[in-house]
Amino acid sequence: MKNLLTDIPGIRVGHAHDERVASGVTAVIFDKAAVASVDVRGGGPGIRDGALLEPVNTVERVDAITLSGGSAFGLEAGGGVQAWLAEQGRGFAVGDALIPIVPGAVQFDMLNGGNKKWGRFPPYRDLGYTAAAAATDGAFALGSVGAGFGATTANFKGGLGSASAVMANGVRVAAIASVNAVGSVTVGDGPWFWAAPFEQNNELGGRGLPPAFTADMLAMRLKGGPAATAIENTTLAIVVTDAILTKPQVKRLAIIAQTGFARAIYPVHAPLDGDVVFAAATCENAIDPLYGLTELGAVAANVVARAIARGVYEANALPFAGALPSWKMRFAR
Repeated sequence: MKNLLTDIPGIRVGHAHDERVASGVTAVIFDKAAVASVDVRGGGPGIRDGALLEPVNTVERVDAITLSGGSAFGLEAGGGVQAWLAEQGRGFAVGDALIPIVPGAVQFDMLNGGNKKWGRFPPYRDLGYTAAAAATDGAFALGSVGAGFGATTANFKGGLGSASAVMANGVRVAAIASVNAVGSVTVGDGPWFWAAPFEQNNELGGRGLPPAFTADMLAMRLKGGPAATAIENTTLAIVVTDAILTKPQVKRLAIIAQTGFARAIYPVHAPLDGDVVFAAATCENAIDPLYGLTELGAVAANVVARAIARGVYEANALPFAGALPSWKMRFAR
């Protein structure tokens, strides 16, 4: 186990980013199309093919999921991933046509100091293609990479994190998250992560929680303070399991897994966020539809919380004047 999304067999992850633009894309590629759905809790989401993922709609399986910076411009990243998949002969068959199914979501990183004057066309379609072509089933980078390259939080640099777990019945579940939250992933401005109770093997530095909580620690911290706007933030996550699930069950997994956001970010699911959780199942291992699915959701929520905190823990500060510090700049020893 690598403690990454690629601990689920048949999953590949690739990143691409532009340092000058200070933004990027992460592509999650399924070797075989996976059953997928989505849960949206934030007040300002930006989603590609979100309606397709609802259980009442026809297409059950997707070929890839894309996470991107760039706000609405970043929705074009899915087209780049789709182009790469089409070259591989992948897609949903409609007669002789193959249509790669690539949902995705975006986050707002337009005010992080990078040069967003890219001319007529934004770079995200090309970045999506590059991320898909680079996707690996092995270890991949965390922190300031891919979709998390330009991400920020209220007090520290955001980034891309991942985590995984194996249940007692052998079913695997893993998550990847790009953390661009309006709130804070740390308790106050200290070294402790809200997700500390779920930490595994010192993946967050092993600091635990503070011995006591002060009023200052519990005070709300918002990116931009009172001037925060409804379009500047979002945390995006993808949860994948190798359990055999139907589309409605995958929807339920996404809903339960979304509670991991509340375990890792304070505050969360605000009108200032566009929080989205995609869930997918590769359908390799049987699971009980009631108790087993509930337990899977509980573990998935913990994994999501760990992935979110890890995204901040592993991030590096952007090289711009006034950029937010990284957690490691402040606390690593």
